[in-house]
Amino acid sequence: MAIREIITVPDPLLKTVSKEVDNIDDEILNILDDMLETMYAAPGIGLAAIQIGIPKRMLVIDISRDEENKDPHIFINPEILDPAENLSTFEEGCLSVPGVWEEIERPDECNVRFLDVNGSENNVRYSGMMATVIQHEMDHLNGIVFVDYLSRLKKDRAIKKSIKSRTQDPGEK
Repeated sequence: MAIREIITVPDPLLKTVSKEVDNIDDEILNILDDMLETMYAAPGIGLAAIQIGIPKRMLVIDISRDEENKDPHIFINPEILDPAENLSTFEEGCLSVPGVWEEIERPDECNVRFLDVNGSENNVRYSGMMATVIQHEMDHLNGIVFVDYLSRLKKDRAIKKSIKSRTQDPGEK
């Protein structure tokens, strides 16, 4: 396992639409292990493969926030089905947009069809924060970053703020 570099805005690779995983082999499993290690080290609660430069339809998520009882979820070729009409708002951040948090409105529930690491198909209904994180990470697979939901002005400010937060001396913040 290895910690990989996370791509940040405005890198155009983040606008790439990811391709389906054809075969779950050792290479894919190693990438997923690296994704988990990278997400935990960042620290974050979700990571899409494109965020480490791999345009494959894979996500890792762990909203447990408990170092002792990690609860990682792995999604290969995920599809969102039947999103709820009810919406909820969460303050979202992103490892690819460090230093920026914005309130984003999304369906509060959704079904997700995906393959697990054994290649078995699953269909699970998620709600609350887990539904939000899945939708956020799924957006990455479609070339969408959460700041794309903001007005042009707010998006431009958010990207500038993120770039500035990465270039400042730690003592300047």
